[in-house]
Order: sequence, then structure tokens, then C-alpha cells
Amino acid sequence: MFKKNQNVHDMFQTRKSEGFFSVLIEKHLFRAPRKFREFFRLSYDQFTYVLNLIEDDIKCNAFMATGESLRSLAFSFRISQGYISRVIHLVVKSLSLRLTPLLIAPPTKHNLIHIAEEFWTKWNFPNCTGAIDGKHIRIFCPGKSGSLFFNYKDFFSVVLLAIVDANCKFIFVDIGAYGKEGDSGIFTKSSLYKQIQTGEYFPRDAKLPNCEKSLPYVHVGDEAFRLETHMMRPYTRGEAKKNYKKTIFNYRLSRARRTSENAFGLLSQVFRIFYTPIALKCETIDHLVLSACCLHNLLRNRYIESTNNYYYEFDKNEAPPTKNMIPIARSGGFANYEGFLVRDEFTTFFCSTQGSVPWQDHETQKID
Repeated sequence: MFKKNQNVHDMFQTRKSEGFFSVLIEKHLFRAPRKFREFFRLSYDQFTYVLNLIEDDIKCNAFMATGESLRSLAFSFRISQGYISRVIHLVVKSLSLRLTPLLIAPPTKHNLIHIAEEFWTKWNFPNCTGAIDGKHIRIFCPGKSGSLFFNYKDFFSVVLLAIVDANCKFIFVDIGAYGKEGDSGIFTKSSLYKQIQTGEYFPRDAKLPNCEKSLPYVHVGDEAFRLETHMMRPYTRGEAKKNYKKTIFNYRLSRARRTSENAFGLLSQVFRIFYTPIALKCETIDHLVLSACCLHNLLRNRYIESTNNYYYEFDKNEAPPTKNMIPIARSGGFANYEGFLVRDEFTTFFCSTQGSVPWQDHETQKID
């Protein structure tokens, strides 16, 4: 238990009357729903829902850390830097532990089939159970870590690896890998990859739309991932230039992968913590990033259910960020022979009457 300091500065003593909660939130934001959402990135109902989930966790522990009243502790910023650090750790840890089972639960085979149906109807890629991607999250160099977190772009980072569904929601998240690692290496070390290798993850092969040909369910990724039976990556630029059908495949795969790019873009635009290097302990960073992914899914659920785009969108007057989340370095690696065969079958389907889309020829002409 932390001891309460008896020598309290005047600034801290006036917390209840002049603090953040009473001056801004209570007097203004509670009465202005739109401003409340702009500040917290959640509607009042969403904020209350999340608070109710973690309230029991932060009451007892945060009281031991600060000795302050519960309301003052939860909503006021007039506490010392050391206590703020402890409170942040408690809150993001509670958020990640409480929200993850509700919002990023491991998908069942039935869920994966539904995700694949949505990828076909919304993004025109059949048998796709998710778009996989990874980004570097900027951090300050952890103590005694050497070059472990130093990445190919010459800054310190941890890696957020994620699989995203057709609605730009995270269905798998792996956080905390060293910045020097690449997408493919991180993925092959994950628990999900082990499930895939044992055949426990994907449903049985399914027929492609409007034809009798069956193909495996797959994830779609970029050049950072190794081509395998259940992992599709684009043909090289040289291959695509020599073969128009391969250009078509690359376009269709890129279109499906747009969901992961959109998800990361929304995540970083809404949660501005990703705009600058994060100065927290590694464990706290892991909980913080996972919490942000959970809240992203919460916001996406509300957006999808509502006809009002206000719930979750880019700020109108600001361009989407481009430098705060850096892609993982591309890598080679040995491809799986069956992966080549599966990719060629998708290519044939995309160029057939059953699998082509009217605009693909026009769009591929824009590609160098």
C-alpha cells in the first residue's frame, strides 16, 4: 500500500473545486454530448458502459495508490506525475483484461465463415477470413534493452500485429514484439499460427462463389508475409508486369487488404496517443495498445449499427496521419508450394466470368 504524503501542495488541495473534473467535464462536457465525444472519443453511453466494466478494478487499487476520493481519483488530473503513472497502468490493464474477451474474442469457425462471406460481398475476395498487417508503435527506448526495440526506420518501437475483418474490426491482436522483428517472424511465433499449423483454426475448404471449385480459407497480407496454403501475398511487381492475370490478382488482394489499412488509420486518428513516442513501461504499453484496439471495435460496432456517421470518422479538417504508424519491413522467406497453387487458382477465378468484377480492368490500368 502506498503512503499518503502529508505535505500536500495547494494545487492538489483545490482539486475538487478547480480540478479537471469540476471545471471542464462537470460544467461543460456533461452538457454537450458532441463535445464530450470529441474529447473522450466515446459517446457518454459508451464511456459509462466501459467505466461500469472496470469500476470495481480501479476503485480498490487506485485508492491504495493515491488515498484520494474515488471521484477525484477517476476524473481529476490534479495528482502528481508518479500517481498518474500508476493510475494509467491500473486503468489500461483493467480495460484490456475486461474488454478483450468481449470485443476481440478468438473467432469460431462459424465466425470465420461469416467473415469470409462479408469479404466477398463487400471487398470481392472469396474465402478470406481476415486481412493481416503490422505496424511499429513508437516508444522511448526501454532501459537496458540495447537494440532490441530499434527498427529498420531508426527509431524504437514495439510491433502491433493484427488481423482485421471485413468491417475493419480487429479479430486477432499480438502486441509487444521487439521493433527489430518482422511481420512474418512475429506471426509464426504466435499462438494463432500454431492453431493454423495443426489444422484447428480454419473451416474446411469451401466452394468459390458461382462455381464448383473449392479452395482453402485464407488470410491476405503484403510482401512481409510468407506465401502459404492459408496466407495469400501479392505476386512480385516483376511477375505482375509480365502477366496481366497476376496484376488482376494483386489488385483484388490489395482491395481486400484495404480493411487492415483502414483499421490502423482509424485507430491512430482517433487515439492520439499514437502520434508521439509513448513514454511508459513495456507492460503498460502492451495493455494500452490492446485497450485502444478494444475501444476501436466498440466504436466500430456503434458506427455499423447506426446510420449516423458521426459516431466514428476522421475529423473533417484533418488529414489522416501518415507517419505515426510505420509498416513492418518486407521480407522474403521460403514459400509453401501449395501456397503457389492456391494463389494461382484465385488468379484464375478472378479472371473468369464467375469471379471478375466490372471495374477491375479499368483499375489495373492505373497500376504501373
